Amino acid sequence: MGICNGRTVIITGAGGGLGRAYALAFAAEGANVLVNDIRADAAAAVVDEIVTQGGRAIANSDDITRLDSAGRIVDAALSAFGEVHVLVNNAGVLADRMFVSLTEEDWDKVMQVHLRGHFCLANILARRWRDAAKAGKHVDARIINTSSGAGLQGSVGQANYAAAKGGIASLTLVQAAELGRYGITANALAPAARTAMTQAAMPDVVKAPEDDSFDLWSADNVAPLVVWLGSSLSAEVTGQIIESQGGRISLGDGWRTGETLDKGARWQVTEIGEAMSQLLGRAQPAQKVWGS
Repeated sequence: MGICNGRTVIITGAGGGLGRAYALAFAAEGANVLVNDIRADAAAAVVDEIVTQGGRAIANSDDITRLDSAGRIVDAALSAFGEVHVLVNNAGVLADRMFVSLTEEDWDKVMQVHLRGHFCLANILARRWRDAAKAGKHVDARIINTSSGAGLQGSVGQANYAAAKGGIASLTLVQAAELGRYGITANALAPAARTAMTQAAMPDVVKAPEDDSFDLWSADNVAPLVVWLGSSLSAEVTGQIIESQGGRISLGDGWRTGETLDKGARWQVTEIGEAMSQLLGRAQPAQKVWGS
C-alpha cells in the first residue's frame, strides 16, 4: 500500500522533466495519474511507463490556460478515476531576455502559461472541492504549485519568468488562507532540477555527473517531496513555499514587516534619507538576485 493509494492526481507539463518524475513517483505510491502535456506523444509515453510498471494513468493534451479546456482535463480524470484529490501545477515556459529587450509577446506568453495555467485548473477543482465540503463530504485535497528561486529572489535575464513565479508564490498564500476551511491545502515548490528549460538556460551547470556520484540535479530528487505533499500525511502543511534541490529541502522565509521606525507623526521630506539609512543599516540583507 503506497501513501497515495486510491488518490487521483492531475499533473501538468508531465511529459518530461520534473512532471514525468512526479507522475512516475505518484503512480509508484498507488495514485491514479492524469498525465497532461501539450505534447500528446510525450504524455502517452509517460502513461506507457506507468502502465508497464503496473500503475494506472491516462494521457491528456488539453490546454491548461483556458477554463473550458481545463474543464475537459478535470472531466477526463473524473471519468477515468471517479474523483480528483491532487493538482500539481508544473507546466512552464521560458522567454528569457534582458528586461529592456522584452516584447509584449515575451511577457504575455510567460504570464499565460504560468499564471493563467496555475489559475484555471485550480479554480475548477477548488469550486468542486468547496461544494463537496459544503455538502458535508470529507475533502482531503491538495494544490501543489510551482514557483522558483527566480520568483523568490529574482533572476537576471528573466524578469517575466521571475514576476510570474513570484505571483505564483503569492497566489499560493492566498489559496491556503481561503481554502483551508474546505479541507484543501495549498503549497508551492521552488525546485532546482535538470529539465528541458534548465538545460536550455544553463546546460553546463545542470549536466549529469560522469561518474557514480550523487546527481544533484536529477528531477527524481524532488519527486518524494511532491508525493508526500499530495498524500493525506501532509494535511497540516499549507501555505508553505518549499525549495528543493538534490538532498536539500528548505522552507522559504517570505515577505514580512521588518525593521521599523515610527515617528508618530508625518515625516518631512528632509528626514526620510536619515530614516532610510537607519533602517537599511539594521536590516538583514536580502539574498542576491540570481546572476548578479
